[in-house]
Amino acid sequence: MSQLFAPIQIRDVVVPNRLWVSPMCMYSADDGVVNDWHHVHLAQFASGGAGLVMAEATAVVAEGRISPEDAGIWTSEQAEAWRPIARSIRDRGAVPAIQLAHAGRKASTYAPFGDGSGSVPRDAGGWETEAPSAIAYDGFAPPTAMSIARIREVTDAFRAAARRAVDAGFEAVEVHAAHGYLLHEFLSPLSNVRDDEYGGSLENRARFALDVVRAVRAEVGDGVPVFVRFSATDSAPGGLTVDDVATVAGWATSLGADLFDVSSSGLVAHQQIDVYPGYQVPFASRVRATTGALTGSVGIITSGAQAEEILAAGDADVILAAREWLRDPHFGLRAATELGEDPRTIWPAQYLRAHRP
Repeated sequence: MSQLFAPIQIRDVVVPNRLWVSPMCMYSADDGVVNDWHHVHLAQFASGGAGLVMAEATAVVAEGRISPEDAGIWTSEQAEAWRPIARSIRDRGAVPAIQLAHAGRKASTYAPFGDGSGSVPRDAGGWETEAPSAIAYDGFAPPTAMSIARIREVTDAFRAAARRAVDAGFEAVEVHAAHGYLLHEFLSPLSNVRDDEYGGSLENRARFALDVVRAVRAEVGDGVPVFVRFSATDSAPGGLTVDDVATVAGWATSLGADLFDVSSSGLVAHQQIDVYPGYQVPFASRVRATTGALTGSVGIITSGAQAEEILAAGDADVILAAREWLRDPHFGLRAATELGEDPRTIWPAQYLRAHRP
């Protein structure tokens, strides 16, 4: 058996293989409530051989949506809409997971395929955004700096969202602290210039994210895996470095985080990124080596052979892909065939007739 298609157990959850689906926003919800689009979109990946399917960045408060069309889980109605989706993923042999998120100063923006760009004004359904400091993302409306009381409210919102997610049938939850969204904004000195207990030193800037990890872990109990997605670098002078993030990941491990989904960048418009296949693998490798924790690698991973090489080298424990699953919702079946796996252990029985051309 290849390493890619070997199972992995994280707490009480056994994931059947290590080729997972990254969370990908669909910008297609109605007041945070997901629908048939999300159901078909996510369930197809489970049929396509994914070991774990991560639902998109899902807002824990209304103000935390990236766009007015983003998914949410701050109400019972929203949670109930997720329930049949989680069940379909599980029924098709994969583990259903969900990413819990708050977009911070990058909230209240137009969907990428919408009619506008930048911040959505109030009269068009937008809202005032919040952030660690009143520093706008380039071209977006300025946010309001969060009070300590508000930070604690949002921490509790993450906790409550984690409970709703588990009750709706999700078997793992991920805290989103990457891509320039709220928890990442607190982590980075480029967006956090506070002078209180949530600003200044790395320990203080990490306090909010760690508070959230602690709250989520306490809420979901010992058996449910808790992941954290980090941007390992801001790809800009004076920003976060992979060493900073590895340090924070070590602190999060001590609070009960199980796996770090390591991406990069997204905080500032002037970032400079050298993009090539597997370009973010070294970040996952560094976090793994520093913390001893499980890591997931992402970033232009497009074949079974490439994914297997990353795992065999010890650079990561799982592989997460996004665009490759959009291009081919049966990416897992293709990768399994490429690596010579027995199709009867990976392919749905209904699809076996198509295993050979």
